[in-house]
Amino acid sequence: MRLSLVKKTFFFSLFFISLFGQSLQDLEKLFIEWRAFERPSFNNGVPDYTLKAFKNKHPRFLSIKNRAINFDTSLLDKDGILDWKILVAEINGYDFNYRVLRPWERDPGFYRVLWNYQSDVPDHEGPTNHATLELWTYSFPLSKKNAKEVEQKLLAIGPFLKQAKINLVGNARDLWMGGIQIMKNQSRDLQSFSKKINKTTHPNLHVAVSQAIVDTDSFVAWLESELPKKTGPSGVGKENYTWYQQNVHLLPFSWEEEVFLLERELFRAWNNLTLEEINNSNLPKIIAASNEDEFKELSEMGVQRLMGFLKEKNILTVKNNMEPELRKHMGSFVPENERNFFIIGLHLDPVPLYSHFYHWFELAEMRDNPHSRIIRRSPLLYNIFDSKNEGIATAVEEVFMNAGIYNDSPRSKEIVWIMLAQRAARGLGSLYAHANLMSMEDAGKVHVTWTPRGWMEREENLLKFEQLLYLRQPGYGTSYITGKIIFEQILSEYKKESDSTGLEFEMSKFMDQVSATGNIPISLVYESMISNPKISVKTLRNL
Repeated sequence: MRLSLVKKTFFFSLFFISLFGQSLQDLEKLFIEWRAFERPSFNNGVPDYTLKAFKNKHPRFLSIKNRAINFDTSLLDKDGILDWKILVAEINGYDFNYRVLRPWERDPGFYRVLWNYQSDVPDHEGPTNHATLELWTYSFPLSKKNAKEVEQKLLAIGPFLKQAKINLVGNARDLWMGGIQIMKNQSRDLQSFSKKINKTTHPNLHVAVSQAIVDTDSFVAWLESELPKKTGPSGVGKENYTWYQQNVHLLPFSWEEEVFLLERELFRAWNNLTLEEINNSNLPKIIAASNEDEFKELSEMGVQRLMGFLKEKNILTVKNNMEPELRKHMGSFVPENERNFFIIGLHLDPVPLYSHFYHWFELAEMRDNPHSRIIRRSPLLYNIFDSKNEGIATAVEEVFMNAGIYNDSPRSKEIVWIMLAQRAARGLGSLYAHANLMSMEDAGKVHVTWTPRGWMEREENLLKFEQLLYLRQPGYGTSYITGKIIFEQILSEYKKESDSTGLEFEMSKFMDQVSATGNIPISLVYESMISNPKISVKTLRNL
């Protein structure tokens, strides 16, 4: 029986691959195909997240997944292997969303369209639909072309939310309550946007915004009417959480191990804060900025201190795009009774928070010097970047402190330990919420209770925002600590290898190498930089 030309070609391809393997170009083609598949089909600007659409696509997904998992990596170099792991991780992320997280069914916040601010990480935090209107990317007043683009996206909100009412069949009560607030925020942002529009110049846009407000408010009313029916848990459970961390975010930890690690960091932060307070007991307390002029002076000094220190100590290779990015995010004066956790510290000494704004250095690099490798050029899906971007931003707070930035202001070290304790506490709360051992509200109580000096009691919106985000996106709440811990292991082993080979260690060169890997899981940064990488909780305990 004769083989068809298609079958002959297929078998010849398998024979060729078995002899010669597959190249980086083959991997990148598969990645491009995967990304095109991951994007849903659109109808008049509305993405299709219906059950029927997912079922129709699933056979093709299984085909792509099989090809990715069985990709012959024998011809790939070390970086190629890491790229392949990124591809498989993203595919696993889609699989997890399809099987477990199902944000289009369980999470009303998934249907938010309007975004008026840029995230400080490569992409939006948490599950996000494909029809977003990134209002922060537009310049005002809007040109006719841009006004038309925005108008078309706004006109899709009504039909999109109509689809949402059909798709949202889940029973996750905390996610439902959180989604109501997210959509209320969209209505508020739309109303603010409407005030910027010149009705005479852009009459159609004004009508589109008005209709989007009506559609969003109607959706909120529907969500509120359905809320009493929602009684189920919102967490993914311990087993699913562990699978997700290990197979999507590529962290080697289980749920139980993350509890251990975050508790350890929480107690370490409290202990160091206590000892720092004793050490500083004879020093005057820091006085917070009490007016706009004092805040401007404080923040200007903060920028100069940080950038000057990084250059003087050769901590980072300081590039021309860094200081301008930092200056865009210096913050503004906030009256004392309105300050949330981070704003409290910002008005005492902004440098601890500015250190965390290492984020903006990374984003500037991503914008100005895109990664040479296709798979690492755009933001990784499903927040897979969190362990590196959030982990290193948290780690450098201590790195800069221990390298001496606060030698002239010892009280500032207390802020660093308070910030670390807060991140460990909120991450612990999120772990218990995902294990369905606590409600989101009770997880928030852990967050508040274990944050020093009552700094999380001052303004509840931040608390609700953070705990909801971490419930919507498994692993994000812990990534600040787990990523930081692995970064510390990379630095330790890198320094040890340098010493053993007689090479002089330079912090800036080390950080350059970390940056050059791209916005990828921190475990892959480790594999890229360490000769014989091995990460496990047991390893960490023995360090």
